[in-house]
Amino acid sequence: MSKDVKDNQEQEELNEMHEDAGREQEATEKEECRQAEESDRKLAELNDKYLRLSAEFDNYRKRTLKERMELTKHAGEQILEKILPVMDNFERALKSMETATDVPALREGVELIYANFKDFLAQNGVKEMECIHTDFDPELQEAVTKIPAPVEELKGKVVDCIQKGYTMNDKVIRFPKVVVGE
Repeated sequence: MSKDVKDNQEQEELNEMHEDAGREQEATEKEECRQAEESDRKLAELNDKYLRLSAEFDNYRKRTLKERMELTKHAGEQILEKILPVMDNFERALKSMETATDVPALREGVELIYANFKDFLAQNGVKEMECIHTDFDPELQEAVTKIPAPVEELKGKVVDCIQKGYTMNDKVIRFPKVVVGE
């Protein structure tokens, strides 16, 4: 073989190699383009899912807030409906005070209304906190003042209750105001 033929063959082989490399590069570029398009599609799909989920959660939050407000509103209505008979009894007592001459009977009527109201509170989970002659607890009681203890056993204990405290379902809704012996 001559040098020219050999050079031509080498040139043809080089051209084929370049063409093969070009085809491989083109195939690689097409694959990369396809993968990029697939990634873009998946990203758009995930973004759409995220937006829908976010909107759904926002709607859920608004709906539950509205339901909670409605529940609170209606719970207050029910309690007020139940307290109206006590209010009626107080009005009757006030009316009878204008013409009453029998003070013990009037006192008994007011005591009945008080007992009725106390029962109403108990039915709604409200309990009076007992605090007289108990150890002073700053977590559960509010000290208004300190006085010298009348007896040695009452030092550091509640001597007097100025304002009663109440709990509702084991949660303090009003702290008692107390006088502590020292």
